[in-house]
Amino acid sequence: MKDAQLIQVATEVIALEAQAVHGLLSKLDDNFVQACHIIAACKGRVVVTGMGKSGHIAGKIAATLASTGTPAFFVHPGEASHGDLGMITRQDVVLALSNSGETAEILTLLPIIKRLAVPMIAITGRAGSTLAKFSSAHLSNEVEQEACSLGLAPTASTTAALVMGDALAVTLMTLHGFTRDDFALSHPGGSLGKRLLVLVRDIMHTGEQLPIVHQDDSIMDALVEMTAKKLGMTAVVDHNGQLAGIFTDGDVRRLLEKAIDVNEASLLEVITVNCRVIGQDILAAEAMYVMEQNKINALIVVDAANQVTGALNMHDLIHAGIV
Repeated sequence: MKDAQLIQVATEVIALEAQAVHGLLSKLDDNFVQACHIIAACKGRVVVTGMGKSGHIAGKIAATLASTGTPAFFVHPGEASHGDLGMITRQDVVLALSNSGETAEILTLLPIIKRLAVPMIAITGRAGSTLAKFSSAHLSNEVEQEACSLGLAPTASTTAALVMGDALAVTLMTLHGFTRDDFALSHPGGSLGKRLLVLVRDIMHTGEQLPIVHQDDSIMDALVEMTAKKLGMTAVVDHNGQLAGIFTDGDVRRLLEKAIDVNEASLLEVITVNCRVIGQDILAAEAMYVMEQNKINALIVVDAANQVTGALNMHDLIHAGIV
C-alpha cells in the first residue's frame, strides 16, 4: 500500500467512528433518564460486566464511574457464574454491555439477577435482543457499520458504547454535585490529585530553611543567606518584620553588571520591592501559574499582615509533582 492509501484507510476509520458517536445523540431518550435515576437511587454499587471487547469497555466505564462519584467495579461474566456472583448484592445495580445483546455468559446470569431483584441497565446494539428486553433501561450503541474493513472486529460499536458510558458517568457526576475537591480525593496519588489537593503551606520552606534577612543587613549577608538556604533568593523584612522585598539570583547578576560595590551599597538599593507574593492556603498549582505568568522562579509566602511565613521555588513544585 502507498502512504496515501494508509492515510485514507485511517481517515475512513476515524470518520466512521465519529459518525457512530454522533449517532448517539438521537439515542438519548427516556431510557437514558431512567438509567440515571436507577443508578442515582442505588444504595450499593454499580456492577459493570461485559465479555470480550465489550468487557474491556465495561472495565473502563466502571473505572470512570468510580472516579467521578459513582461507586462501581467490573465483574467478568465468565467468572461470575463460578463464584463471583457473590460480589453482587441486593443493594447494587448491574450495568451489562453486549453489542449483540445475546452474549451467553451474560444471559446465564439473568435468572440470578432477577432472583436478587437487582435492576439491570443494558448497553447493546440491538433493541430487540434478550438482554435489552430483560433490562430496566436499555441504552443503544447501535451503529450502521463497524470501522473494521471486514465489518467484523468491534470498533465503531465499542467506541459508541464507551462514549455512552462516559455520558452516563458525567451526567451522574453532575447529578450528584461532584466537585473538583471530590475528584481530587479519589485521585490523591496522581498528578491531578496533587494539583487539586496540595497547598502552598504543604511544600513551602519555613523555620530554619526559610531564607530571610533584615533590610539593614549588608548585601554580603544576603548573599550568604541565599547560598546557605539554596533557594536562589532571600526575603528581606523591615523593622516591623513585614516584607520589604526580595533579593534573588537575578538581582545579583544585575548588581555585577552595574559593577556595584557590594561593600558600599545598601541592600535596599538592590532588592526587588513590590515583589510577587502568595498566601500559604493557596493551591500550589496556583503558585506555579503565578511563577509562569510573571516569568519568575520563586515566591515569598506572606500572611494577611504581610509577615513572611515561608518561601518556595519552581524546584519545590517539580519535586511535589505539581509541574
